[in-house]
Amino acid sequence: MPDIIITGSEGRLEGNYTHSKTPNAPLALILHPHPEHGGTMNNRVTYSLFQTFAARGFSTLRFNFRGVGKSQGEYSGGEGELADAAAALDWMQELNKNAPYVWVGGFSFGSWIGMQLLMRRPEIRGWVSVSPPANTEDFTFLAPCPTSGLIVHGDQDTIVPHADVQEFAERLRAQKGIDIDYKLIENCNHFYRGQMGTLIETVNDYLNKERAGRHIDVKALLENKAKAAA
Repeated sequence: MPDIIITGSEGRLEGNYTHSKTPNAPLALILHPHPEHGGTMNNRVTYSLFQTFAARGFSTLRFNFRGVGKSQGEYSGGEGELADAAAALDWMQELNKNAPYVWVGGFSFGSWIGMQLLMRRPEIRGWVSVSPPANTEDFTFLAPCPTSGLIVHGDQDTIVPHADVQEFAERLRAQKGIDIDYKLIENCNHFYRGQMGTLIETVNDYLNKERAGRHIDVKALLENKAKAAA
């Protein structure tokens, strides 16, 4: 998992990238929690999501938002962090020009940024949103949400009450043309202490259902895509 440097709008962004052994593999971008509350790309949830997607055969990237770790710049309230995420995805796509699609995963603040990114990037096919901060951030931009995804939350979360996340999930579920899986993990706090295995099992179960990563015949998908364009 080599460390890499990405050029962002405010300077260097520190990242960590795993390149898939599968030719022309799909991509996954993983986003960390709030920079002003200790969030980094080495956060346990963020790192576990990174490992999960990499193990499934995705070329996978996690990075530090501006002002975190060795990344240059300062926290900007979300707008700059969204630009950082877009720069990270650009970097990964430049390296993987034949990647068939992208998934984005985020924890807490990172899930808010990730869901803004999917509104702007049609190549994002799916998403995993862990403990989205529905009580503090505005998610009304998801009108409509462009693609299906997974929301995971803990029933003992005192930072983001699960009632707010459930209401958010139900609003998305009311939209036509997409499927929203909402999984509430019992006896689980905001940081998934003692429940990390359950979190990753939940994510893997969803990715299995969506045939994401190693369960996709990437070669056949690309061949079909080429035939359709011919």
